[in-house]
Amino acid sequence: MVKLNEGYQMKTLIEELEQLLDGGTAHVGLNEATADIPFDLLGEKPHNLPYSIWQLVEHIRIAQWDMLEFSIDGSHKSPKWPDAYWPEETAPADKNMWDKTLRQIEDDLEAFIELIQTKDLYEPIPHGTGQNLLREALQIADHATYHIAEIVIMRRLLGIWKNS
Repeated sequence: MVKLNEGYQMKTLIEELEQLLDGGTAHVGLNEATADIPFDLLGEKPHNLPYSIWQLVEHIRIAQWDMLEFSIDGSHKSPKWPDAYWPEETAPADKNMWDKTLRQIEDDLEAFIELIQTKDLYEPIPHGTGQNLLREALQIADHATYHIAEIVIMRRLLGIWKNS
């Protein structure tokens, strides 16, 4: 059995995490899932689903921001679960709000990726209860992937997905 050096293994792990956080290779990423959605459909709840596309995207933003801030700031206070993680409004107030949410998701993801490139993935977060950056990275990816799949399903139900 060939043993790889630790530096190579860590570099490979970080590259795989970056790819996973950026949408992975086995499924649709957030950029593709949210591309070209007619603004007037962002607040629709097809078939009595509990959330709109806007609410799902805003929920992804809030949760990802919380995990990033938790990872870097010992004085960060998480929003109250679950209410503060979900917007009450079913649609953004305007296109600028929609664009700002998508931009913040991208900016926060970029900041998190920079964090995993420069910090020890396995070191416990000092103010946490055993969490580390590897766990937070996997949680960000897992959470986003789950809700991105819901967005794709909603787009299919609304007839605004590829081959709908």
